Amino acid sequence: MAADLTTTPAPERGTARQRFVSDFTALTRQVQEAGLLKRAYGYYWTKMIALTLLGLGLAAAFVLIGDTWWQLVTAAVLAVLMTQIAFLGHDAAHRQIFVSGKWNEWVSLVIINLFVGMGSGWWQRKHTKHHAQPNKLDADPDIDPGVLAFTGHAAGQRRTRLTRWLATKQGYFFYPLLLLEGVALHVQGIKRAVARQKLKHRWVELGFISFRLVTFVALVFLVLSPGKALAFIGVQLAVFGFYMGMSFAPNHIGMPVVPRDMKLDFLRRQVLVSRNISGGRFVDTLMGGLNHQVEHHLFPNMARPNLRRVAPMVRQYCHDLGVRYTETTFAQAHRAVIREINRVGRGGLDVWACPLAAQYRV
Repeated sequence: MAADLTTTPAPERGTARQRFVSDFTALTRQVQEAGLLKRAYGYYWTKMIALTLLGLGLAAAFVLIGDTWWQLVTAAVLAVLMTQIAFLGHDAAHRQIFVSGKWNEWVSLVIINLFVGMGSGWWQRKHTKHHAQPNKLDADPDIDPGVLAFTGHAAGQRRTRLTRWLATKQGYFFYPLLLLEGVALHVQGIKRAVARQKLKHRWVELGFISFRLVTFVALVFLVLSPGKALAFIGVQLAVFGFYMGMSFAPNHIGMPVVPRDMKLDFLRRQVLVSRNISGGRFVDTLMGGLNHQVEHHLFPNMARPNLRRVAPMVRQYCHDLGVRYTETTFAQAHRAVIREINRVGRGGLDVWACPLAAQYRV
């Protein structure tokens, strides 16, 4: 991972701390004046209605096609559709769609729990922590130890010879493991919904998830023979998990990991550890707007269509400040992901000190 947390100081304007505090405020003012924080109701209503109709049409096609192995193609198409719908749930959870918090909250519940079958309460709690301290040790749950080690400390905790060897090759296991991510996402949502911790809409979530999963499995087994039904569900979950993982993995893996005791101002905290993916409107659609990760982290409630429009402004602003702004192609990003995960597994350094930010630690 070639990137680091080193930045070039901005031109003198007030005290150092005042400059750091005011950097994001000045950018926000520019964005507001450009009208880029306005809602995009037409875009989102069109998207929600279109995806709902596509889902109903796919269900009808599934019934009409009947008991055949060609339904595995239908399963893959359904997985892609579910991922695109999940992206809408992500936008609603970030309050990108409506001004009303209640509307966003209930739309995210319907989309994530009822349409996709995941748990919005579990995902939103985890994702909020990630946005608050992205790529920061002991603060960002996305880099917590798990099956894979995303930090050198986590890799060092592997005790047996086999697990240590597997860690050195973990970059090559990452993408096959994504085929199981669809199952993990459903399981984590259910576990959070039935856990004892406080959950605002527990019974709504449980009701929506149960209805979605039971009716989905029932329909599949009514139309297909048991063997084909199991294969259909397996393909749908595998492609869904793989697509979700391919969309989220390049956003931060391979970018600097922030030490637990380091203090960074908001703008640098979000920009320096985020990676954008180039590729135009096709990639915008493919990744649900997550390819504009820098802009999304700076303005998490910005409507998805405006992320592309604000990107040149943010890029130029970061250039003027001397703040590293990272953008690569889709292929380059995923090569960086493999390289980083393997490097960490081999015990490479994974924390970059930031000399500039270190001067202004609290």
